[in-house]
Formats: sequence, structure tokens, C-alpha cells
Amino acid sequence: MFKSFKEFILRGNVVDLAVAVIVGASFGAIVTSFITDIITPLMLQPVMDRLGVAELEKVQSHGILYGKFLAAVISFLATAFIVFMLVNVSNRMKAKKDAAPVPAPAPTKDQVLLTEIRDLLKK
Repeated sequence: MFKSFKEFILRGNVVDLAVAVIVGASFGAIVTSFITDIITPLMLQPVMDRLGVAELEKVQSHGILYGKFLAAVISFLATAFIVFMLVNVSNRMKAKKDAAPVPAPAPTKDQVLLTEIRDLLKK
């Protein structure tokens, strides 16, 4: 049982998935911090100053915390835009790599010989 568990864990797919999850979680924290700590305050600072509120999540009217909802919407849109930009850059890089012309391989000895034979038969 331990041997098959070891084989399962050491498979490339499991290790790749684990790395992807860990890197994704770390990247998610960076994106969340970027949106929460930089983008949202920059976009909404004038409105927040006018309302006299230090934190967007505390903006409310008659007990309705619309600031929290607004922060979630901004976070979603900014995250979606960042992911879109990453996918766009990745697709461009892949397209450039795929568009590079692949040089034709040199003919093998057999092909050279057959070409010579063909040319001799033509004469």
C-alpha cells in the first residue's frame, strides 16, 4: 500500500498540481492585496473623503453596507482584468513562438541518394 501511495504522489501530474495550487494561492494573495490596498483606494479616495469614511467596507446608508458590495465588485472586476491581461500576454508569447518558421531538416543520406538516382534516371 505504501509503495502504490509513493508512486501516486511521485507522479508528475500530482506534483505539478500541488505546485500550481501553491503558486496560485500566493499569486491570489498578491492580487488581492494589490486591489484592496492600491487600486480601490486610488479609485475611490475622493468619494470616501467626501463621505468622511476611512474604509470602503464601512460605507453604509440606513444599515445597508453598500460599500462592502462595491468593494467586492471592484475586486472582482480588477481580478478579472488582471487575469485577462495575463492570459492575453501568455497567448501573445505562445503565438510568437508558434509563428517562428521552423527550418526544414537536412535531407538524410537515403534521401540524397534517392535524389541522385532520380536525377540520373531523368537523363
